[in-house]
Amino acid sequence: MNEIRKQFPVLNQEVNGHPLVYLDSAATSQKPVQVLEAVRNYYELDNSNVHRGVHTLGNRATDSYEGAREKIRKFINAKSTKEIIYTRGTTTSINTVAGAYGRMNVNEGDEIVISHMEHHSNLIPWQQLAKEKGAVLKYFELEQDGTITLETVRNTITDKTKIVAITMASNVLGTINPIKEITKIAHEAGAVIVVDAAQAAPHMPIDVQDLDCDFLAFSGHKMCGPTGTGVLYGKQAHLESMEPIEFGGEMIDFVDLHDSTWKELPWKFEGGTPNIAGAIGLGAAIDFLTEIGLEKIAEHEHNLVEYALNEMDKIEGVSIYGPRDPQKRCGLITFNIDGVHPHDLATVLDMNGIAVRAGHHCAQPLMKWLQCTATARASFYIYNTKEDVDRLVEGLRIAKEYFNDVF
Repeated sequence: MNEIRKQFPVLNQEVNGHPLVYLDSAATSQKPVQVLEAVRNYYELDNSNVHRGVHTLGNRATDSYEGAREKIRKFINAKSTKEIIYTRGTTTSINTVAGAYGRMNVNEGDEIVISHMEHHSNLIPWQQLAKEKGAVLKYFELEQDGTITLETVRNTITDKTKIVAITMASNVLGTINPIKEITKIAHEAGAVIVVDAAQAAPHMPIDVQDLDCDFLAFSGHKMCGPTGTGVLYGKQAHLESMEPIEFGGEMIDFVDLHDSTWKELPWKFEGGTPNIAGAIGLGAAIDFLTEIGLEKIAEHEHNLVEYALNEMDKIEGVSIYGPRDPQKRCGLITFNIDGVHPHDLATVLDMNGIAVRAGHHCAQPLMKWLQCTATARASFYIYNTKEDVDRLVEGLRIAKEYFNDVF
């Protein structure tokens, strides 16, 4: 673990006189030296546009850019790089599916099914599509512990359901959903499934062929890669049938005054100058994570969550949301302390060098379901340790004591 931590320069600093404990990786992860060097090397040595030049720099940049696409393909076990679309992030990926596939295939009276635990990025695009098309937006109801049963899935999906969109791992509850089983039920009803893997791809192995999902979206910045990078995986047949929703240079095959044709996959969805440095950095991040092993990362995070749950349970007044079984949740814990507003709690923790997230976490409908306006969230990653958990628990005790004294 010490060797891994050494790869993240940002962790060497002090914040407010305390060694930094970074527990906000669900918002964005820190970047290892390997990624920082890949981005710097591109700008220092190969800075050029891709696919357009015949000079050496352009060829080297293109090789690195497309090489990263192949790394992404292997990372999720897609059949072809034609199924890997570069985007700006999970939000753009899901909006692309809603705007291209959804507009073509959803009609008045059809159903779109999502869940109460969705991030706004996997809710609002479907909400707006349903309004535009006169479709019905339905929700999988949650169990008390924040899970979804397969019985609920079967009872909610009907022969009118065209799209099921669901998170693989909740950014609030931590719930890991049974995507493979949900996909099977969706397909039996004739629906396609869109998987939000923003909180899954950094933390656990993903095999899109085994899952048999139709679309899957994730962001690079949550998995040690640069900001502004994302991936849309789509089965080739679906992507071939979809029209682009963003137009401009690079995605065209032929243009005249009255009509245009598009390049083949994956480039027809990648108009304009792409985030070349970001893609190369994401490729380096995948190398870094693959070398460690996603199974080891998942095991490490499950152990941290189990330890943190046990220690936080010892503090009176702490309410923890989501499944209690560490094997059923990803590496985050969302919680509140009686009598302490989450933003006040996060401020006190920051004063002690501990970075957590406070707010509604872009999941206001879920906050309503939880009957609270905001929560605090501690999220763990490969560079976190049990000592970080101890610092968090100590910080919670300090905050609780401080606000008890004040009020």
